[in-house]
Amino acid sequence: MTTSPDSVTPLLSFRGVTKRFGPLTANDAISLDLREGEVLALLGENGAGKTTLMNILFGHYVADEGEILIDGTPLPPGSTDAAIHAGIGMVHQHFTLAENLTVLENITLGTEPLFSWRRNIRAARAKIASMAADYGLEADPDMLVGELSVGERQRVEILKALYRDARILILDEPTAVLTPQESDSLFQTLKKLTARGLAVIFISHKLNEILSHTDRVVVLRRGKVAGTVRTSDADRAGLARMMVGEEVKRPTAEQMAPGAPVVRLAAVSCKAGSEAQSLKSVSLEIRAHEIVGLAGVAGNGQRTLASLLSGLAVADSGNVEILGAPGTDDPTELVARGVARIPEDRHATGVVGEMPLWENIISEERRSAEIARAGIVIDKARALERTRDLIREFDIRCEGPEAETRLLSGGNMQKLILARVLSRGPRFILANQPVRGLDEGAIAYVQRRLLEARKEGAGILLISEDLDELFALSDRISVMYHGHLTPARPVSELTVGEVGLMMSGQGAEAA
Repeated sequence: MTTSPDSVTPLLSFRGVTKRFGPLTANDAISLDLREGEVLALLGENGAGKTTLMNILFGHYVADEGEILIDGTPLPPGSTDAAIHAGIGMVHQHFTLAENLTVLENITLGTEPLFSWRRNIRAARAKIASMAADYGLEADPDMLVGELSVGERQRVEILKALYRDARILILDEPTAVLTPQESDSLFQTLKKLTARGLAVIFISHKLNEILSHTDRVVVLRRGKVAGTVRTSDADRAGLARMMVGEEVKRPTAEQMAPGAPVVRLAAVSCKAGSEAQSLKSVSLEIRAHEIVGLAGVAGNGQRTLASLLSGLAVADSGNVEILGAPGTDDPTELVARGVARIPEDRHATGVVGEMPLWENIISEERRSAEIARAGIVIDKARALERTRDLIREFDIRCEGPEAETRLLSGGNMQKLILARVLSRGPRFILANQPVRGLDEGAIAYVQRRLLEARKEGAGILLISEDLDELFALSDRISVMYHGHLTPARPVSELTVGEVGLMMSGQGAEAA
């Protein structure tokens, strides 16, 4: 008689796990299982409770109710050490490596006694070499982490977890900053790991990856389990519907004739903090009614280009023209010309979390006649009224215009930024990673708003590491690698594979 998989004790079990933060119930009686050799996708809107649940598992939070079992034995709550000793490893979306240490030092950090006469470097090297060979995770143990590519750093993070004998690996948005080729390599590694019994919790908003590389999907909605489905029985539309409770359709770009140029860069060079981030003779033209997509792995000059186009940096050489006038290091002047900025990091540079919504809304127009009397004294009543109108128009889920901005979910914070910049009818939009970390419903909303702005006459530079997004929205795509920019080519002339190779420096032709 064959034993049913469902009759075997799960490797990991959540049983009625509940976590509250004041009046907010982040996790509401969540129960789910994970078995050896399984890749389980954890899917849900921003604010659905995924991160809170993983923080409880890894010992950062303590559940108010319920328990977590490893091999049927309760996991001590609130102890990261207990989680690691139980075989739980976590690879965060933003890596937690020390750049000034070597690969070997990062992997072994914290695994040896604090007071010891000598380190057993030979044994550590042998173990790392064995794991690298077994799982295809090539890494030079003597390289400084600061000299590694993004994909190489991720391998080090996984090796770090495996070195501690992880049996359960939590991957949080693991392909967010990888090229398609690096993503393929990651999934090949996961196949080898799960074949040996390791279990994976895979957190991602990329439904195509979930459908291709996982065994089951657990969907969270508003802190509760909305459903569990075998991946073989799932489809993109059904998962999106389960996430948000209704049908979700991403917008598609209609063909439009481009208008006059809104941005022109000619042989622009600009030094930055590193050689890879420094621009090298970059040329680019963006026209009205057009979206130019900029592809590239993080750290290859995109941030420098964005700073240049938003008045936070000036070129060392070459010509910069923005909306018919020379580039400037005065962001206020660019806003007055009609430049709108959707920043890369909405938390750090997009909003001030401690300020209320209404102050964030008027932050770029606080001296305008609509908001301030004589350009000096802010008319708060008028500012509150404007904010209420934008909350309704952009469907920002919040307690009102005087609520603290930090309390918003990622999707609603992005809507707030869109409300601030798009309500002024901009002529050029710098959209830097506008849907990074957002759920399916929020992604569709942001993309729809960008396409509406394009239709109304804006020219848009869309900087993204998500090639699906770039191919869906862009008229032309350019690739940035080590500060060089390829000529922008029509989407119809490119494939995802070609762009992926250019992102890794293969076949990239400097502009």
